[in-house]
Amino acid sequence: MLAATYTQGGHFQLEDIPVPKIQEDEILVRVRATSICGTDLRIIQHGHRKLQPGQKIVLGHEFSGTVEAVGSRVRGYKVGQRVGVAPNIGCGQCDQCVEGRANMCPDYSAFGINFDGTHTEFARVPGSAISQGNVMALPEEVSFDEAALNEPFSCVINGNDACRIKLGDTVLIFGAGPIGLLHLILAKLSGAKAVIVSDVIDEKLDRATRMGADHVINPKTSNLKKAVLSLTHGEGANVIVTACPVHSVQEQSFELAASFGRICFFGGLPHERPKITINSNLIHYRNLIVTGVTGGSNMHYRAGLKLLASRKVDLTPIVSGTYPLSRATEAFQMALSGRAMKIILKPSG
Repeated sequence: MLAATYTQGGHFQLEDIPVPKIQEDEILVRVRATSICGTDLRIIQHGHRKLQPGQKIVLGHEFSGTVEAVGSRVRGYKVGQRVGVAPNIGCGQCDQCVEGRANMCPDYSAFGINFDGTHTEFARVPGSAISQGNVMALPEEVSFDEAALNEPFSCVINGNDACRIKLGDTVLIFGAGPIGLLHLILAKLSGAKAVIVSDVIDEKLDRATRMGADHVINPKTSNLKKAVLSLTHGEGANVIVTACPVHSVQEQSFELAASFGRICFFGGLPHERPKITINSNLIHYRNLIVTGVTGGSNMHYRAGLKLLASRKVDLTPIVSGTYPLSRATEAFQMALSGRAMKIILKPSG
């Protein structure tokens, strides 16, 4: 079968590999749609801490498909069933796992991270993922493409929960990439009075406007602080989401937050430069809450499927291209260019 692989040390390639064999407690999924994530891009550029030198993996973790084969000890799944899979698998025993937060397990495993992922034709789903509820039947209203996008959507649901958006809030989102636009969707759905989106690329801001942003600001051509304070009558934003890995954005967020504002650092900073400089008095005197989130739990994934099935949200506007798996190299080049939004690979037609 065809697969997009990465070898720790910097080698990415498209190659033929054997179809994986499953054990008694596993299932095999024919991948119908799998999207390229920023994590995939970081891996091919910098590797991953969970990989050993020279270790090769199939990339990808955002996917959906149909059950191709079922192990003899597996119950509740059948060949041909449409499924989506939450990609982070916990140890199942630590406090975080018991609380339902496998994404925070200190010993988690994940597709395309430390075992073979989904940028291929068939993906092996380990027994631990099945027993912990990671494999979920797709509602008939949800397409394979939407289900692949549900993984990043579930992470944004996690962030939205942390932001605690209230009716009438003004929300400022830094970054109009796929993640920022998903935050825009949920902020509107959560009852925000106004959503302001900031980005340095006008094309992305145009897309944000089409998706419902009330105000868009390019800080290269406008004074962002002056604009935000003007739009909020001098108060600042009630909720701020940094959906981009930019130091100055995180630092500026404290100056733009209203009293009792909530700031969510959703986009992490590069590991080689993780520190920022802040005026902590702004946190103290404005009673700010600062939080961060990473990944999403199985419950966030399930919530995303329910929202998609309700047709209350539409994720298709964040897709800028669909490629057959045979053109994965071209698709990754487009994703790395910074010009694309979400890109979906179609391994099985």
